[in-house]
Amino acid sequence: MDFNETLEKEYKEMMMQYLQHPNEQVLYQCEKFGRKLIENRVSPEEMIMYHRSVLQEIDPHLSKTVQQSFDVLLEVMLAYGLVYREQQSLRHKQKELKSEIEIAANMQQTLLRADVPQQDGVDIGVISVPAKQMSGDYYNFIEDENHCVGIAIADIIGKGIPAALCMSMIKYSMDSLPEYSHQPHVILENLNRVVEHNVDPSMFVTMFYGMYDPVLHRFSYSSAGHEPGFYYSAKKDRFEDLEAKGLLLGIEKRTKYHQYARNVMDGDMIVLLSDGVTECRTKDGFISRETITELIRKYIHLNAQQIVTKVYKELERWQEFQLRDDFTLLILKRAK
Repeated sequence: MDFNETLEKEYKEMMMQYLQHPNEQVLYQCEKFGRKLIENRVSPEEMIMYHRSVLQEIDPHLSKTVQQSFDVLLEVMLAYGLVYREQQSLRHKQKELKSEIEIAANMQQTLLRADVPQQDGVDIGVISVPAKQMSGDYYNFIEDENHCVGIAIADIIGKGIPAALCMSMIKYSMDSLPEYSHQPHVILENLNRVVEHNVDPSMFVTMFYGMYDPVLHRFSYSSAGHEPGFYYSAKKDRFEDLEAKGLLLGIEKRTKYHQYARNVMDGDMIVLLSDGVTECRTKDGFISRETITELIRKYIHLNAQQIVTKVYKELERWQEFQLRDDFTLLILKRAK
């Protein structure tokens, strides 16, 4: 007896039991039988043939009308079975793709992980949360032999795996630059050539790079079209936009970037962010930059990591815990 005959026999026994003594136990056996059909990839149209064969055996005088109705049902199930198998194939491919994306996301987190520098007199906090599995935001810290701290924050215009690959390329391009070239405008000019030469023309990168000198307490920085940050003056108790002009990376190979500088006083803060922070949207619309500085001021008595975490939690709650864009917020605070 082959496998199909075994299934048909099992189905006939269940059918006879239920017709003679209808009960829940037989129906439960039917549920288990249905799972067996799926496991053995029995098509819906094959199941119709089982049912028709069993009925004809039970009642050899089955009316012509009932028999013809099975012809209609069989044609319907043939089409249904075809679509069902295509759907199962797509679901299988989706599971494979999801698994690959999860692996890629884990690799991205490993490759782009950046340890926050620990220095006396300088307090740094950062939070970076992807809206989906793969992040389009990037941040990094580089310390040179003089203990100057380089801070990079970037946003890829383009998401998913291509953005993650672009991020990795930028990170390792930065890591390969010699220490004498770690001036912000030089960093951006070097990376601009890398991006322009290696990245698809449909993808662009905004980036801000700053260098903090803990001896001179001076912050030098350049921007490639990135979201302006904030500078908080403790003496004036006031936030100002950290404006810097510059073309996005990857547009023009010979682009030159201007370098700016600020002296950082006791208690001053440098706030860097991605557009996922400024473009947070609540039920009342997009939040303003003033709203962000008000939130930072609310927690200004805390350390830098606590501030960025508290601000993120509030903005996440305002958005009903649904981020619409990748969120990165970084604060450098000079201790008093």
